[in-house]
Amino acid sequence: MAIRVHHLQISRSTRIIWLMEELGLPYDLVQHTRGTDFRSPPSLYDVHPLGKAPAVEVDGRTMVESSAIIEYIVDRHGGGKLLPAADARAEYLEWLHFAEGTLGMPMLMRLLGPRLGLPDAALGFMDAELKKQLDWIEAQLEGRSFLCGETFTGADINLEYLLEHAESLDLLIARPNLSRYLAALKARPAYLKAIALGGPITMPRG
Repeated sequence: MAIRVHHLQISRSTRIIWLMEELGLPYDLVQHTRGTDFRSPPSLYDVHPLGKAPAVEVDGRTMVESSAIIEYIVDRHGGGKLLPAADARAEYLEWLHFAEGTLGMPMLMRLLGPRLGLPDAALGFMDAELKKQLDWIEAQLEGRSFLCGETFTGADINLEYLLEHAESLDLLIARPNLSRYLAALKARPAYLKAIALGGPITMPRG
């Protein structure tokens, strides 16, 4: 049975379409449409009780965590693709889980905070966290094409989604390494195919 990818436009699930295209694996793409409240539709709750995207049916199980999905599919079905050199395994795993474990929360809160009416103190905290974390990634990318050196991995796919949101907030303007890195990721044929199939990652500006 082919891997089934449940996709919701303008969500993390674009990562998994991109992953499948990079690996060249057969998959079934199921599109779900957001409700007028921009939340997940009932059809996604039929797939998994959390109603999350991505939701991936693979090897008799439904998975809904992006980092775990990428790690599992790359390890189990990737045929050696999108993996780092053997001596970079720890670095790869740390980057893979950094995206959602560290950068994801302040980025999401900074994006949604104004809509949710968060106080200036909370937004200021998020801004400080984002500056610290983006500055750190900027420094780590000095002299590197990708997170793990010259090897493109699943960690790069996982991080790109959040960097695209950072770009939408004009947070990459003074960070040349991150700007260069993101532009290279967005130029990859498999990324372009994922956008063609799944739509944009961020909301149109304005």
